[in-house]
Amino acid sequence: MKKVALVEDNADNRLLVQAILSDMYEIVEYETGLDALEGLKSWIPDIILLDVSLPEMDGTQVVKKIRENPAMKDVPVIALTAHAMSGDREKYLLCGFNEYVTKPIVDEKVLIDTMEKFLKAR
Repeated sequence: MKKVALVEDNADNRLLVQAILSDMYEIVEYETGLDALEGLKSWIPDIILLDVSLPEMDGTQVVKKIRENPAMKDVPVIALTAHAMSGDREKYLLCGFNEYVTKPIVDEKVLIDTMEKFLKAR
């Protein structure tokens, strides 16, 4: 079973992602970017779902740290964000994210298809 790190500070959003993905993937949740960076030192997932708006350290800072770690530099990181303005997707891709999925997740197929695109290559 593929491993997913879910970094999301909102409990409702974590519950929704769990409901969508738990039958297909092993999921480890982190509430903050700092917690995720600490946990990812000993557990390398196949893909990371990373909220952009996090307390203490936002998702763009977290993805930068992930890319600096040789063990994780190639792990796909998908931005999960409510930021859906024109140009946001490009901005986040330039920050080091591999892809961008907007919240709220209305169509679970979009999330699953986006993840599978990267997981098939691993």
